[in-house]
Amino acid sequence: MKPTRYSMRPIHYLSGSILLMIMTLAPSCYKKGQPMPVNIAVTDSVLGNLFTVPVKVAFTNNTSGADSFKWVFPGGDPAESNKRDPGTVVFSKAGDYTVTLEAWNTDERKSQQFTLHLDSSVQIGFDTTVAVNYFAPVQVTITNRTIGASSYNWTFQGGTPSSSTQANPPVVQFDSAGTHTITLQVSNGRQTFTLTKTVTVLPALSASFTVVPSSDNDDYQAPVNAILHNTTISRLHTQWSCPGATIGSPTADSSSILFPTPGSYTATLTTGNDKNSQSVTQTITVLPNTNLRTLTNVQLGINTAQSTVGCLYSTRLRKVFTKNDQPDTAGKWIDIVFFGLNSSFTYNKFITPDSAQNYTFTAIPQVSPTVFINAQEQCGCGIAMSATDFDNMTNDGPLQGLNINGTSGDWHNFDNTAVPRIVLFQAHDGRKGAIKIRQFVQNGTNSYIIADIKVQKNL
Repeated sequence: MKPTRYSMRPIHYLSGSILLMIMTLAPSCYKKGQPMPVNIAVTDSVLGNLFTVPVKVAFTNNTSGADSFKWVFPGGDPAESNKRDPGTVVFSKAGDYTVTLEAWNTDERKSQQFTLHLDSSVQIGFDTTVAVNYFAPVQVTITNRTIGASSYNWTFQGGTPSSSTQANPPVVQFDSAGTHTITLQVSNGRQTFTLTKTVTVLPALSASFTVVPSSDNDDYQAPVNAILHNTTISRLHTQWSCPGATIGSPTADSSSILFPTPGSYTATLTTGNDKNSQSVTQTITVLPNTNLRTLTNVQLGINTAQSTVGCLYSTRLRKVFTKNDQPDTAGKWIDIVFFGLNSSFTYNKFITPDSAQNYTFTAIPQVSPTVFINAQEQCGCGIAMSATDFDNMTNDGPLQGLNINGTSGDWHNFDNTAVPRIVLFQAHDGRKGAIKIRQFVQNGTNSYIIADIKVQKNL
């Protein structure tokens, strides 16, 4: 028999991204009646087209002329198979794998090898560490904890730098307040993976403060008690100073302060947040004490305006009370009650608060008496204060010598024929004052008077 000649020829094909290298031993010819030669043919499919381990590869055997087979999958699961179609093989580690298929019949045996290249698995991760604190500007150190990647692409929203391709990027600085996104995209050569984290930057230090006098000292007449409020944005520390004044708690965010005498004071706040420090100042001018409180444009309603305009007034609180306010404990501060009979203002008078229930008002709790001189022209008490005297009063001197007592004529009434009208009074605590009615406003049931009041602050 003439010997059969075989030829060696390489066959290359690419399935997905698997390079299949086939070395085939085949007869150059065969005679009719001889056994069919073995021709190896294989198709494969990477499940999901995911080449990152673990990778599942399905093999389909299209070989002809063979009735026996042996597959070898080094590093695979399973590692071998004698089945014609081995099904799905799992590869758990990255790298190059040489798969061998041997096929034969009674007359011929052939083998074929091909190489799989599988990508490493990727575990993406990174940590951020903020220097000092989160007040702007914020510097962030990034520690890359990604495993299995071959390339890196960082983006830093609003940061400097704004991007990086290094595995370990440089320190990133965020200057503006808000939430900034840090995004890492990595690849193992074929697949990409993305992880995003955020850094919230707090506003930068901006120093400011307020000086709020007590309600009795808002005219800034000495002595003045006030509260210092640190209103600085993004502060951690506070330090107050004010030469000549007494500060209650120099390192507290809010502290009392006493300006004892008239003059100009410079209050300084030094504040910081461990990154920056700032100092701001305010000048507070304290006036000489006139012991006179001036209240302007006080509106008091007639009898039918108790629930709207209001008829009760406190010179201490500088507040008008309506019927709906229900003074309760504040009643002890009410020292003026106005009674107007009608919108024509034919009968009007100021009454002592402890007799309010006798003039259509609800009894006021905890009140004390106030003495009024409603009509100086009728009292016969030798007291005379004109509107000009009222306007020229700049301290409590004119009030000190007034003899206002229970017999001064608080029972008198007045109408609206004389404008302006001066009504004198003395509160239960001894403070004396004057009311200047500037206008009688006719507005039906809501008619009212407009008055200015000057009253002693203290005895």
